[in-house]
Amino acid sequence: MDPAILVFKEMEQLISKGILTLQQIKEKLFISKKTHLILPSHLRLDAISEEMKGRDKIGSTLKGISPTYQDKYGRNGLRIKDILSPDFKEKYNILKAKHAHIATSYGFQLEDETFADKEEKFFKAIEVIKQLQLIDSEIFVNQAINNGESFLAEGAQGTLLDIDFGSRPYVTSSNTTAGGICTGLGIAPNKVNDIYGVFKAYCTRVGSGPFPTELFDEIGETIQKNGNEFGSTTGRPRRCGWLDLPALKYAVMINGITKFIMTKADVMNGFDKVQICTQYKVDDIETDICSPDTMENAKPIYTAFDGRLGCTNDKGQLDDNFKKYVDFIEKNTGVPIAIIGTGPDRDQIVIRG
Repeated sequence: MDPAILVFKEMEQLISKGILTLQQIKEKLFISKKTHLILPSHLRLDAISEEMKGRDKIGSTLKGISPTYQDKYGRNGLRIKDILSPDFKEKYNILKAKHAHIATSYGFQLEDETFADKEEKFFKAIEVIKQLQLIDSEIFVNQAINNGESFLAEGAQGTLLDIDFGSRPYVTSSNTTAGGICTGLGIAPNKVNDIYGVFKAYCTRVGSGPFPTELFDEIGETIQKNGNEFGSTTGRPRRCGWLDLPALKYAVMINGITKFIMTKADVMNGFDKVQICTQYKVDDIETDICSPDTMENAKPIYTAFDGRLGCTNDKGQLDDNFKKYVDFIEKNTGVPIAIIGTGPDRDQIVIRG
């Protein structure tokens, strides 16, 4: 967690828009003491690492995620619980000195022209966070579950960005799959009920990495424009393409998905024809099995559908063309699509059970 982003972006936005007061945030927000802190030096190391890759850049968000995970698994990282320690500043300086040594060994200076400002904001944010509810989250969550309460855990990013099961090296630094629910929250696997897989009616990707169904034509540009496909963190344009069933079935297998949520169905409305990738051709062999290690050389094999998708009638039922599209996905993945988003507004959601 980046303290500066939490306090000066997310919390301030809630307050400035009148959604919550600072006091209400203090009452509603709980932060695990085990949460690792992203330091200003982590941000700098991330930028240095990406710069050193040159043309082999993986498209990092430059938010310090990878260096923070390196410290986590190297048992050097600072956590929320550390900010309560009287020697927190000393611990901070020890880790910062380590980062400075790494930067120097690569021929860079850790403290660039923006470093002092970032460091000042970091420590101001830490003082605010000290006023929030810092908890042993695994105890908090398990006690609530035992008392009959329900939790909705939201995953970040996508299956193919998983550090272990994604398309390395074009991945993030964490487990983005459903297994992360247990390791992230500290709950047992048998406490998890339904697993909802959220996917768009088409495919997107930010940054580098294999993308068999990517479109480089006007259709791809139209999907990008109509879907407002720009990275939520970086603002970079997302690469767009047709829906990829082998990749979707891979996500079902890895996550144990029990129900689907399809979003942005309305973006597909307006094309005369739409396509779904049902198989890959890899080394002249046709397969419907997705392997992240072979996606780079995979050529998509498509099934075409009549276009004009994404519409619903006044009763919230799917039109015929779109229903065929949905039925085809359900049949080939074995997973029901329980919720469909047909627009950006709350009343543009179709609940199918």
